[in-house]
Amino acid sequence: MIALPFIVLDNCKDEIRFYQGVFGGEIEILRKQGDEVLNADLHVDGATLKFADAQAAKPEAKGDYVRIFLKIETEEAYRRIYGELAAGGTIVREIYEAPFDGLLSIVSDRNGVSWVLSYYRS
Repeated sequence: MIALPFIVLDNCKDEIRFYQGVFGGEIEILRKQGDEVLNADLHVDGATLKFADAQAAKPEAKGDYVRIFLKIETEEAYRRIYGELAAGGTIVREIYEAPFDGLLSIVSDRNGVSWVLSYYRS
């Protein structure tokens, strides 16, 4: 089994570029309707983030039940990603020293996607 984050956005065409700017990687457009991007993947360092436009996914707003957990390889990358996701978003939990000798934080980005960011020193 492989579990992949599935993120629904109001403007997939533009917002997937925002996430590419944060994480890097390559965008793969899976489905379009005219100029609108309905489904796309972002491939980053062996991981895939799946995206859908709200008009295609038709989500029901149920609240903050799902968070995406990211294990980030370096402290520099951790702090950069934290800052970029927090810009225009909300810091739910500031960066703090975790009991596993690392850093943790929770950020809700400008699209309301909630990210649990982690960095393990050892």
